[in-house]
Amino acid sequence: MFLRNAWYVATWDHEIGRDLTPVTMLGENIVLYRLQNGKLAALEDACPHRKLPLSMGRIKGDDVECGYHGLTFDCSGACTRVPGAERIPHVACVRSYPVEERYGLVWVWMGDVARADPAEIFEVEHFGNPSWGINRGESMTINCNYLYMTDNLLDPSHVAWVHQSSFASSACEETPLETTVKSDGVVVWRWMLDSDPAPFYAPFLQFEGKCDRKQHYEVRYPSNAIIKAIFAPSGSGGEGRKLPDNTFLMDSYNFMTPVDENRTKYYWFQMRNFAPDDPDVSARFATSVRGAFEEDRVVLEAVHHGIANKQTPNLDLKIDVGPLRFRRKLSQMIEGETVAVAAAAE
Repeated sequence: MFLRNAWYVATWDHEIGRDLTPVTMLGENIVLYRLQNGKLAALEDACPHRKLPLSMGRIKGDDVECGYHGLTFDCSGACTRVPGAERIPHVACVRSYPVEERYGLVWVWMGDVARADPAEIFEVEHFGNPSWGINRGESMTINCNYLYMTDNLLDPSHVAWVHQSSFASSACEETPLETTVKSDGVVVWRWMLDSDPAPFYAPFLQFEGKCDRKQHYEVRYPSNAIIKAIFAPSGSGGEGRKLPDNTFLMDSYNFMTPVDENRTKYYWFQMRNFAPDDPDVSARFATSVRGAFEEDRVVLEAVHHGIANKQTPNLDLKIDVGPLRFRRKLSQMIEGETVAVAAAAE
C-alpha cells in the first residue's frame, strides 16, 4: 500500500530529454518526456486502445503517437488524433501527472491532481548556497519494499555493524537513542560525546582528537529522508549548544520511490559546509557513500527475503521505536486516503 497524495522522485532531470522515457512508480507505468519549450510532461504509459506502452511510440511535436495504430495524445492526456476515425471517442484519453523539477530531480505527484502543490516538495536547506559543497548522488534499484528502507534510515544503531569501515565508531553500539515524532515524520537522534571520529569522516575534520558527534536520522512521509552528521571538537557539542566554527556538517538527502511492493528506486546527494568547489572532495564523498549504500543494499534485500519467507514471527526491539511510529502514522494516512477515495466514488 502506498500514500498517493505525495510527490515522489521519478528520475534525475538530466535523464529526460526529447525521447520517451518509461518509469514505474507505485506500481503505475508512466512515460516522461520534454516539450519543445523544455518543460516536462508525464503521461500514463498505456494507449487506451490495446494498452501498448506509449513509450514504444514516438514524439510528434509536443504530442505522443502510439506505435501500434497511431492514436496521438497531447501533454494533458487528451487524444488529438485517431487515424481513420470520423470522431475521437470521449474515452480516448490517458492520465496526465503533475510534474516538477527541483534540486536536479524530477518529481511526480501520484495522487489527486487538484491537491498537487509544488510547495509540498521536500525542502533542501542550503541548496544553491555557494559556501556549501555538494556531491551528486546516483540512483540504485533495491529489491526490497520501501518500508525496509525507511526503517533503515530511522535506525542509527545499524551503523555499528553494517558500516564498520565507514560510518561506525565504538560509541555507535551503546549510546541510547532519542525519538522525536513530528507532524511530517519521525526523527531518531543522539549525541555521542568524547568519542573517536568514524573512519569515513575523520579525513575531513578540521580539528584533531576526539569529537562530540550527533547522528540525526529523519524520515518524512511518505519516504524522504535527511541524515545529518555533525562532528564538533570534544567538549563543545551537545543539544542546544552553539557549535564552534570548525564543526563538520554534512546533510545527506535520500529519496525512496516505490517501484512496486518488492522494489524501490533510491536517489541521494550530500551537502557539506566546507570545500564547496573541490571536485576531488566531492568524488571521494560520492565513492565512499556509494560503497556504504551497497552495504545497505545487501542487508535490506536479505531482510526483505527473510521476512517474506519467515517461519516464525520477527522480533521488535527498543531501537525500533522510531521505525514503528513512522509505519503506524503512515499506515493511518494511507487508510484515510483510501476511505476518502471510496467515499468520493459513492
